Amino acid sequence: MMGAFLRLAGVSVRYGPVRALREVDLEVGPDELLVVLGPTGAGKTTLLRAIAGLEAPATGRIEMGGEEITHWSPAKRDVALVFQNFSLYPDWSARRNLEFPLKALGRQLSPAQIAERVAWAAELLHIGGLLDRPAARLSGGEMQRVAIGRCLVRRPRLFLFDEPLTNLDAKLRETLRVELALLRRRLGIPMILVTHDQAEALSMGDRLVVLDQGRVLQRGTPEEVYRRPLSPLVARQLGQPRINLIEVRAEAGYWVAGKGVRVLEAGGGEERMLLGVRPEDLLPSGGPDPARVRVVEDTGPVQILLADWGGCPVHLLVGHERRYAPGDQLFPKARPGGVLLWPSSAAS
Repeated sequence: MMGAFLRLAGVSVRYGPVRALREVDLEVGPDELLVVLGPTGAGKTTLLRAIAGLEAPATGRIEMGGEEITHWSPAKRDVALVFQNFSLYPDWSARRNLEFPLKALGRQLSPAQIAERVAWAAELLHIGGLLDRPAARLSGGEMQRVAIGRCLVRRPRLFLFDEPLTNLDAKLRETLRVELALLRRRLGIPMILVTHDQAEALSMGDRLVVLDQGRVLQRGTPEEVYRRPLSPLVARQLGQPRINLIEVRAEAGYWVAGKGVRVLEAGGGEERMLLGVRPEDLLPSGGPDPARVRVVEDTGPVQILLADWGGCPVHLLVGHERRYAPGDQLFPKARPGGVLLWPSSAAS
């Protein structure tokens, strides 16, 4: 990336014999929200701690603004880290929590400057009416807004968010996802947000990095990673329901699965492959071989069907043009361009 604000090259972090990060390469632009997606234990928090200076890399180099900061102290880096557990002083008012980082030694801000920054953050985060309320009397969403505001008032060079919406209910998560994305555009400060939530990963990030067991598996725009995953492991981390992964073999010009189900016309290649097709790319009609509906989930906008296709369980995402019921017969057909193929060894 040209003009990257943050760059990690070959960064590894160890905890004794455990390799939490494995030669991670990462770049973040000067006005970018980068989302890092991965399951529990992927190394997401360790990555943020290494960037913030709370963990010393065993190998590699970290640069910020064109300077190497690998061995800089956390204070010198001027990075703000927001945790998922709010990290507020419960007996203090929201105002006092917001003021706290501005009164640290070395800040040298006047009371008027502190008041101006607190008012600015309160307006951005819609918490002006909460400033004199004790943190312990705030709701979860209000507490997280104050926690974010406490970082905003510092006006740092970089924001790091460690699953900041995990402890909130679904409606609040949706609201704050939108507000964080808008806030990033308004401030123009680069942000890294780590999450295990695919909805956050797909909806918030300018770019997406998929992390697993300390390794970067893929990077790109959310659409690129979703539509063109480099491996089944990446493909499984995005999509609800999950992508259908089917072991197929080449027979008589078709990729055939299970008990002889013809999934797709074969265009050559290896005799055995792993075929991936997302539920929205598997049409309920037009294919040569039947499937039987086992379960129907009506989510409102769409129906999710679980069907038995020649011994292969598959999910389909369909509209309401037809109401389906268990026992209905389908003739699934993969949407053109909606199929991914990997070597059969990728299944392991």
